[in-house]
Amino acid sequence: MSFPHSALRRILGPLLMTGCVLSLWAQEKALILTPKPGPKPRITGARIFGVRPGSPFLFTISATGERPMQFAASSLPPGLQLDGKTGQITGKLEKRGEYEVVFSATNKTGTARRPFKIVCGDTLALTPHMGWNSWYIWENHVTDKIMRDAAGAMVSSGLIDHGWSYLNIDDCWAIKPGSTDPTLQGEARDAQGRVNANSRFPDMKGLTDYIHSKGLKAGIYTSPGPTTCAGHIGAYQHEEQEVARFVEWGFDFLKYDWCSYGKIAPKPDLAALQKPYRQISEILKKQPRDIVLNLCQYGMGNVWEWGKEVGGHSWRTAGDLGGSFEGIPAALFRDGFDVYSQRNLHLHGGPGGWNDPDYLLLGYLSNWKGKTAPSPLTPNEQYSHVSLWCLVAAPLIFSGDITRLDDFTLSLLTNDEVIEVDQDPLGKPGRRVAQEGSLEVWAKEMEDGSKAAGLFNRGENESRVTVRWADLGVEGKQKVRDLWRQKDLGIFEGQFQAAVPRHGVVMVRLWVEK
Repeated sequence: MSFPHSALRRILGPLLMTGCVLSLWAQEKALILTPKPGPKPRITGARIFGVRPGSPFLFTISATGERPMQFAASSLPPGLQLDGKTGQITGKLEKRGEYEVVFSATNKTGTARRPFKIVCGDTLALTPHMGWNSWYIWENHVTDKIMRDAAGAMVSSGLIDHGWSYLNIDDCWAIKPGSTDPTLQGEARDAQGRVNANSRFPDMKGLTDYIHSKGLKAGIYTSPGPTTCAGHIGAYQHEEQEVARFVEWGFDFLKYDWCSYGKIAPKPDLAALQKPYRQISEILKKQPRDIVLNLCQYGMGNVWEWGKEVGGHSWRTAGDLGGSFEGIPAALFRDGFDVYSQRNLHLHGGPGGWNDPDYLLLGYLSNWKGKTAPSPLTPNEQYSHVSLWCLVAAPLIFSGDITRLDDFTLSLLTNDEVIEVDQDPLGKPGRRVAQEGSLEVWAKEMEDGSKAAGLFNRGENESRVTVRWADLGVEGKQKVRDLWRQKDLGIFEGQFQAAVPRHGVVMVRLWVEK
């Protein structure tokens, strides 16, 4: 007798999560496909960056290779300075324009060079943001120490060397009205109406200074409603003071979560859905500091159609991917694959504004029962998770325990050829181009004229998946490269086919063979 995998998961999930080694089916092996970087320098991450005139500039050149390493930048515009040891570029640009720069990274094995474009204007987030968020591992237990430890881990793990840059505090940093927990009590605002942090965050400015000293950026969270989702003080009727406080503290990113605003607008029409986001974005535009704005309102009102118009730099396209620990696998396919393809979200994302299907739920996560546990996604599902997010040009925000990265999870987050698909300067989100039952092909156009494609198998058995040139809009001989394995597969004509495991993916990139 056989059982559906979903049924087995429900039966055995509690046993597996408590460490029971017994299983009624053979566990997938967490095969590491990504080769480790070699000793030679390789510059990674985004190749374009947007900043507004007069705003503080912070960008860290990311590179793999043996340390120590010396960084340089030719034609760096006036107002910016580079720390050659850390790769951190700081300063301010006063003059609008596009600046073509060439980065170099040198160690004892040689030198790598790469062009880079700085765009000084009104548009931020020219590529999807990459970073870490506290919610799905620490939820309402987040503290100053946790954020400092996360900043240290982003550097020591090497994530910073692959373009990861944001450290974002989610809910529960502010005062919680009516709480019996003394660490959450206190005056919600000062005499000028500016929000106060709770005692778990005794020095917000000191925290952001610490994060910035690592070459990273700091993010924060609030709601346009009276309270946040977890019942902490929100921004309602204090929006100007809230933003002024975030600027004073030195934050670079704001997640603005609908939450209790539903009490202010219980049956919102489109104008009401847009109102709090238009308001906060207009306030942000007046500030002397760039703050990237994430609209978190779960896809209501087809937010992808107007998110950028109201000032958002990314917008959630569905509910919480990890709303329940056990529900993560189903949500991955429903809210990731299906919502995206059924609603043609690829028509709406691009430089300056990105579809956000929620965070990367890898590694150790909160199980919402007071403990942490490994992601319920199988290894193959985790490869599919990262591959799809990169193909659709989604923000890459990891929300597992960054201080407990095993080799497999780290390999998922540090494959530069996969990340390059997400960070491509063209910024054209991919889409599903073919489907045969549970087998799907997703493809993305790249700036250099190549195509990235994901051959996905949502079925319960290994199957062969075919990507046809006609579906990609290419013809002739194509050089095909496996991105996860970073391995050339050969020259193919007309189509490419691969065996794809259950719930897994083969991710490739195609170039015209000249």
